[in-house]
Amino acid sequence: MKERVYRIDGGRPVRGEITCLGAKNFVTKAMVASVLSDGPSTLTNVPDIGDTAITVEMLRAIGVRISYDGPKGVMELDPSPVGRSAVPLPDSGSNRVPILLLGALLHRFEEVAVPALGGCRIGRRPVDFHLGAIQQFGGTVEESEDGFVARRAGRLRAARIVLPYPSVGATETSLYLAVLSEGRSLISNAAIEPEILELVTMLRGMGAVIYTLPGREILVDGVPRLHGTTISILGDRIEAASWACLACASNGQITVHGIRPEILGNFLSHFRQVGGGFEFVGPDSIRFHRQSALSPAVIETDVYPGFSTDWQQPFAVLLTQASGVSVIHETVYEDRFGYLRAMTELGARSQLTTHCLGGGACRYRNGNWEHSALIFGPSPLRAVECLRIPDLRAGLAYVVGAAVASGTTKIAGLQFLERGYGNIVPRLAAMDLRIEDAEI
Repeated sequence: MKERVYRIDGGRPVRGEITCLGAKNFVTKAMVASVLSDGPSTLTNVPDIGDTAITVEMLRAIGVRISYDGPKGVMELDPSPVGRSAVPLPDSGSNRVPILLLGALLHRFEEVAVPALGGCRIGRRPVDFHLGAIQQFGGTVEESEDGFVARRAGRLRAARIVLPYPSVGATETSLYLAVLSEGRSLISNAAIEPEILELVTMLRGMGAVIYTLPGREILVDGVPRLHGTTISILGDRIEAASWACLACASNGQITVHGIRPEILGNFLSHFRQVGGGFEFVGPDSIRFHRQSALSPAVIETDVYPGFSTDWQQPFAVLLTQASGVSVIHETVYEDRFGYLRAMTELGARSQLTTHCLGGGACRYRNGNWEHSALIFGPSPLRAVECLRIPDLRAGLAYVVGAAVASGTTKIAGLQFLERGYGNIVPRLAAMDLRIEDAEI
C-alpha cells in the first residue's frame, strides 16, 4: 500500500506570507467546554486539523449536534441532544480529549465512561491529576485497560485543588468540574497558558463566575447552569514560532498573520538573542527574518510564561545554524528529544545527556532520562531519502529541517503532523518553498 509523504526540495531562503490557523491547544478544549451548556455555541477560526476531526467524531457519537464549515472555520455545537454517557473510541484515532470529557460530562450523567488516551509518545503524561480532581469534587473513578469510568451521587461539590505541577490538562479538568459544582472552588498552582486564559474567557461568556488571582490561583463560584456563547479561536502560537524559526534558519523572511504578539512572550526574546529579527506590521501580524549572524543560546523549557516545550523542536533546527554550542534543557516532558536522531541524518550535530544543563527546577534531576541536549553549529544540512515523524511537534521540526537542507527530502508519518497542522503543502508552497504531496 502506498503512503502519502511530503517531498521538500530545500536549501533556499523561504520568503512570503502565511496565516496561522486557530490554536490546536485551544480548539478541542473549547469544543469540550460547549457540552457544559444547555444551548448551542459557535466557534470561529476553527482549524481544519486531525485533532478537530477526532473530537468532532467523539462529540457526535454521544449526541452533540455539530455543523462545521471547514473552509470558513465556523463550527456550531448544540449539546442539548446529548444522551450517551459512554464515549467511544473514534475510528479516526484518539487524542487527550477523552480525559477532559470525563469531568465535563459528569455534570450531565451520574456515570461516564471514556476510552484510554491517545496522543504523542513524548513522556509518561500521567492522568493522576485529572482523576484526583474528580475525586476531590465528590466523584469516584475506576481505571482499566480499556479506559476510565467516573461516577457521582448528587451534584458535584466545590473543592480546593492544589495541583502538584501546573498541568494544562489538569487545570482544564478542574475548571470544567468547578464551574457547575455547588459552592466556591479554588485551583492552586494552576497553569496560566494563553489557551487556559482563553478557556476562562469562554466559560465566563457561558455564564461562569471565575476570578484569576495572583500566584497561579483561580477562584470559581459554581453556578447551576451555563448557556451557549460565541468565541473566536486564537491563533496558534506554536505554529507562529515554527514559521519564525523557518524564516531565520533559511535566511528568508516570513510575515505571519493571525497571531497576537503578546502570547509569544519569551519566544521573541530568545529569537532576538540568537540573531533573529522581527517587526510588528499590524495588530496581529509579525515579519520574521535573520537580523545578524546566528549565536548559540541556552534554552530551558518550562510552563508559561516560560519557553514552551512545543517551541523547542523548530528552535533546535534554528540552533543547528548558529556558531557555537547551544543547550536545550527540557523540564516539561522527559522523552522529547527523539527527533534529534533524524536531525543527525540531515547533518545536525547534537549530544544528549541525563544531566540537568540548566539552573531551573527540574523534575528529572538525578534520573535516567536524556532530557538535556547540546547542539553544535553551524552544521550544513543535507537532504536524506526519507524521515519518519515520531510525534506531532517533531513533525514540523522535520519540515523546517528539510526546508533548510540542500536537496530533496521525503517526510513520512504525516498522520502525526496533520493532527495539529492543516493544509501544510499549499500554505508553504505559497511562500515559494518547493513542497508537494507525493506517494511512496
